[in-house]
Amino acid sequence: MPMLFALATSVGVLAVAATWLFSIDPLAVNHLQVWQGFIAWGCHFQSGGKFTGTRNTVACMSFGALIGMAAILLAGQLGALGQLAAPVAVGLGATAIVLASSLPLLATIPASVYGFASIAGLVLLGTGVTPGSALVPTILSVVIGAAFGYVSEVVANALAKPAPVPSRQKAAV
Repeated sequence: MPMLFALATSVGVLAVAATWLFSIDPLAVNHLQVWQGFIAWGCHFQSGGKFTGTRNTVACMSFGALIGMAAILLAGQLGALGQLAAPVAVGLGATAIVLASSLPLLATIPASVYGFASIAGLVLLGTGVTPGSALVPTILSVVIGAAFGYVSEVVANALAKPAPVPSRQKAAV
């Protein structure tokens, strides 16, 4: 099967499974988010796929979520800045992400930004989730999504393998 069709089949089937999984208890009631999982899934491929893509996705998105949580908390403490409180907190968070990219494990800046945005999105959805209580569900959603990325890649590679070529037999003389 051509790789494009193999990947489409793998991702399509696993997307159904992931969406269902995120909708059942205890994942749903503990604020795990399918959209965060899908961001991590895509990030797995953007980060090069294979084990390295999964590792970089989980490390960087989790780090970004931690920085995002800190930025949201900081914004609440910068009330004296008025309307500049949130922008300053976000700017400091972005600065931290870029500086941390000097460490090889945190070098994938876009993945860290996705993690930052993921936790901010969860807090800002109006679900009553606080920054501190959003961190664990965000990281768990990232881990699950990155795992689905890895599995979809493995399944696609298995589906795309060409049929074995029969060995040539010596002609009878």
